[in-house]
Amino acid sequence: MSPGLVEATPQKQPGALYLLFSTEAWERFSYYGMRAILVLYMTKALLINNEHVSKGTASLLYGCYTGLVYLTPLLGGFLADRFLGYRRSILIGGFIMAMGQFLLSAPAAPCFFAGLLCLIIGNGFFKPNISTIVGTLYEEGDPRRDRGFTIFYMGINLGAMFSPIVCGQLLAENPVLGDQGYAWGFRAAGIGMLIGLTTFFFGQRMLGSKGLAPRQVAAKVVPGDQAKGYRPEPQIETERELSRPLTDIERKRVLCLGLIGIVMVFFWMAFEQAGNSMTLFADERIDRNAFGWTMSASFFQFVNPTFILLVAPLISWVWKVTAARGMEPSTPAKMVLGLTFLSLGFVPLLAASGLAGTTGRASWVWLILNYFLHTIGELCLSPVGLSLVTKLAPKKYAALLMGGWFIPVFLGNFLAGATGFLYPSLPHTQFFTIFVVTSLAAAGVLLAVLKPLKGLMGGVH
Repeated sequence: MSPGLVEATPQKQPGALYLLFSTEAWERFSYYGMRAILVLYMTKALLINNEHVSKGTASLLYGCYTGLVYLTPLLGGFLADRFLGYRRSILIGGFIMAMGQFLLSAPAAPCFFAGLLCLIIGNGFFKPNISTIVGTLYEEGDPRRDRGFTIFYMGINLGAMFSPIVCGQLLAENPVLGDQGYAWGFRAAGIGMLIGLTTFFFGQRMLGSKGLAPRQVAAKVVPGDQAKGYRPEPQIETERELSRPLTDIERKRVLCLGLIGIVMVFFWMAFEQAGNSMTLFADERIDRNAFGWTMSASFFQFVNPTFILLVAPLISWVWKVTAARGMEPSTPAKMVLGLTFLSLGFVPLLAASGLAGTTGRASWVWLILNYFLHTIGELCLSPVGLSLVTKLAPKKYAALLMGGWFIPVFLGNFLAGATGFLYPSLPHTQFFTIFVVTSLAAAGVLLAVLKPLKGLMGGVH
């Protein structure tokens, strides 16, 4: 099959999905490797005015950084839609992010903040556009779309699974390396980003004309291909398509995304405690000895992506079976389930907090149970949310609205840092109760408005 064509009978996933899967896996290796050690680095190794950063300040910096990482995709999506194209934006973003990781490895505070800035800017170019390209692989109504995004999400978590082990356990928290371990952890994250960038650069021919800049190419047809059962890709957006006003249905669908996004803020506020207060809790209040081996605090961030890879095929199978029986929940209904499981996931932390008290340590099993429940919640919400954007977004605003979908992640991460500031001063049982209540309340609100949201979706499930 020539690079610019797609199969006429879509029974299996497009081959280009696995290129995007691999690219995203290495990018997430880079991001989550850095994320696993960021708070620990600030509180244990980074010196500002000859002092380590306090836990509260580190939490605020973490929240500001992880929040801004998900704000810049709005601008990156706009630039890709109008000028750069998705593929060029991915290459620009990947290069800037690699540079940022290597800056973090320098011991000076100015390099640290410059590195964070590069990661914020680079992610703005990269994040919305690779997800948007995944959406272009499927025609409207293609039943493979949700399952394709679940496969893509597995790529995200394949990279995230290994990064805490390499960047955290083996390098950053390796006592042999001392404070230099953090530098090597950030360098490993930078190398991972370069591998992802190289993978995409040499494999992008598999995408044909998908993801190029607007008005850059026309469809490519090789003589005889149509006789083999293939059809050419559609033309990239014309000037007329880019300038026409939105239809009433399109405006309602954009409104639907905005309303769902408000509720999603509370999901990410709670979920992003994983790299923040939950890492500190693992370091201070969890007995990390298991079968004669002592786990590092950052190692626990290996657990969620591992569960993703194990559970994602099962969740995908459930959606497939329920769809075949005409019983598949709508995307907002799946999100209600996601918020409910997220709330339940903090209950084991309440138990662990009670058992540990103010000076003791609780079993690592409680934290594993927390991550398991959070994983189910994440799979019910995050990949189907990405898929929903590609279903509802008007084509001319595809990357812009994918960037807009990350605004709730930005706000949620910022609130995660702000609430994490309370972690050192509140009893742990009270602190984690905040997220039990907010997540369950958000689930209740979304459940109450399911019917109006279905009306705004204009026939999309």
